[in-house]
Amino acid sequence: MLRVAIDGPGGTGKSTIAKAVASRLGLEYIDTGAMYRSIALKSIRLTVDPEDENAVVDMLSDTVIDFDDNKVFLDGEDVSGLIRTNEISMQASTISKLGPVRAKVDEVSKRLAATKNVVMEGRDIGTAVIPEAEVKIFMTADPAVRAKRRYDQLIEQGKSANLEEIKEEIEKRDYQDSHREINPLKQAEDAVFLDTSEMSIEENIDAVCDIIAAKTGAEA
Repeated sequence: MLRVAIDGPGGTGKSTIAKAVASRLGLEYIDTGAMYRSIALKSIRLTVDPEDENAVVDMLSDTVIDFDDNKVFLDGEDVSGLIRTNEISMQASTISKLGPVRAKVDEVSKRLAATKNVVMEGRDIGTAVIPEAEVKIFMTADPAVRAKRRYDQLIEQGKSANLEEIKEEIEKRDYQDSHREINPLKQAEDAVFLDTSEMSIEENIDAVCDIIAAKTGAEA
C-alpha cells in the first residue's frame, strides 16, 4: 500500500501537482479540497448558512460525493469546473470548520485510502485523515506568489481579477485554516517541507516524485 499525503495552504498548486504525480506513478488522485468545495457549492445553492451546524447537518444527510476519472461528482453532477472560484474557496474555508463537515469528508477519504494506492491532498491529510501515510509532504509558497499564480490563471480563463484582493483573500483563508478549532492546517511532524515559491510546475512535480522515491525506494 502506498499513500501519499500532500498538505498545505490554498494556492500552492497542490491539486495540479498531486494529479500529475498520481498520473506519473500510476496512483489514484483524491482531492479532498474538492469535497469541501462541493459542500460549499451546495450550501450556496440552497442558501444554507455555512456556520449553522444544524442546517448544514440536514444538508449533508442527502449529500453524495464521489470521484471518477479525476472528476468530482456532487449528488451525481460533475462539478469539477464549478468549484474553482474565490467565492467557493471562502465558503469552503468557513464550512470546513464544522465537525460534521470534516467527518463527512474524512469518511469518504479514509474509505478511498483504505482500498487504493493514492495521492491525497488537502489541509489535514497527514495529520488527521491518513496519519499512517507512507509519504507526507507539506507544500507551501509565499502568499504573493500564490496570489500571482491565481491571478494569472483567472486572466488566462478570461475572467476579471484583482491581484491585491486575491492576496488578501489568500491571507485571510490561511488564517482561518490554521486557527480553526478542529484539525487546523499544520505540518505533520514527519512531513517533508517543500517551498514551491521559486519552482515551475515541472520542477514541483519532480521534487514531489523525488521525495516519494527517497521515502519508499519507488522509481520516480
